[in-house]
Amino acid sequence: DARIEEFVYEKLDRKAPSRMNNPELLGQYMIDAGNEFGPGTAYGNALIKCGETQKRIGTADRELIQTSAINFLTPLRNFIEGDYKTITKERKLLQNKRLDLDAAKTRLKKAKVAEARAASEQEVRITQSEFDRQAEITRLLLEGISSTHAHHLRCLNDFVEAQMTYYAQCYQYMLDLQKQLGSFPSTFLSNNNQSSSAPLQSVSTPSVLASASASLPSVSNSIVTSGISELKSSSGSRKARVLYDYDAANSSELSLLADEVITVYSIPGMDSDWLMGERGNQKGKVPITYLELLN
Repeated sequence: DARIEEFVYEKLDRKAPSRMNNPELLGQYMIDAGNEFGPGTAYGNALIKCGETQKRIGTADRELIQTSAINFLTPLRNFIEGDYKTITKERKLLQNKRLDLDAAKTRLKKAKVAEARAASEQEVRITQSEFDRQAEITRLLLEGISSTHAHHLRCLNDFVEAQMTYYAQCYQYMLDLQKQLGSFPSTFLSNNNQSSSAPLQSVSTPSVLASASASLPSVSNSIVTSGISELKSSSGSRKARVLYDYDAANSSELSLLADEVITVYSIPGMDSDWLMGERGNQKGKVPITYLELLN
């Protein structure tokens, strides 16, 4: 359908509307799913981070296509549809002129009477002149091929550089994503504070996850559950240590850094998966699955 639509727009000499490419679509689906799971959950947050990276890759992919079209495909297409067609046409004319000259020479050899020979000699002179003129035209066109080759070689270099930039961008994006996912523990608390094992299978470096998990304290569900319940039922506050990094999804939330200590408390009507967090004069909602309450 997309190809048919692009074909119709091309025939109408109009620009086709831009649409999301595959990485961008995948990224958007992952972000939507992450928001449904909840950005305060480790899995939901990881989905959102993966989705954002996929959308960055989609943008890089779009830039590669645009750069390749301008610097490589368009010059090559212009040559094939322009100069190359002209060269092909002139070479075909040269071949026809050569055949005409050969035929005139053959008739001259077969001419017996003087009048016939005179007419044949005149025909040879004319066809020879036309052949020489066409040969010169074709020679000049073919001499320009060397400069054309140099130009397209530069275009090819630009294309390769664009690809190098694209793959370097994608590699850096995935490295950054891997570091972010590496800060997640291999197990985390689910929305109802029940223990559930959910290793991030998508990360190809289990050693990173293992080291990150080993650095986290072992938190008993009963302790966490009782501590959170006690905090929510009271109007007081508690100190809490941040288990791993968290990027705020909006201005109502507070970004967290692993191992920092913040003050947390509950307010009436707050979602059961969140607490209010304070760090100096900064405050905002924080997910309880990212916290270890301190005594």
